[in-house]
Amino acid sequence: MAKAKTTAKLFYQIEEVSRLTKVDAATIEYWETEFPFLQPGFTGTGRKIFRSRDIDIILRIKELIDGKSVTLAGAKRRIEDELGLRPAVAIHPDKLRKTLLQVREELQEIASGLAGLSKKS
Repeated sequence: MAKAKTTAKLFYQIEEVSRLTKVDAATIEYWETEFPFLQPGFTGTGRKIFRSRDIDIILRIKELIDGKSVTLAGAKRRIEDELGLRPAVAIHPDKLRKTLLQVREELQEIASGLAGLSKKS
């Protein structure tokens, strides 16, 4: 992933991010809607702040899109793969319910086993 030439700051305002990455603020704000892992924080006064990691992600998006090698969706998938951010596979509710019932039964067995041990002591 490309690295921004930044100082050792913890947070950057959107104007600084725009200047450092050479991506206009409106584009960065649009990318926030397209890339859920790009999540700036907010100051107490409501100003957006970005971390160094956010800047690295913006630079990587720019690199992928400027090279015309991928679409926004393709860039999203590549960055998710690079950062290990793939969403979990959805589990069918019936399968989840069955698993939770099994866990509950096992916990009840453990609890009754422990209760039996404490009575013997």
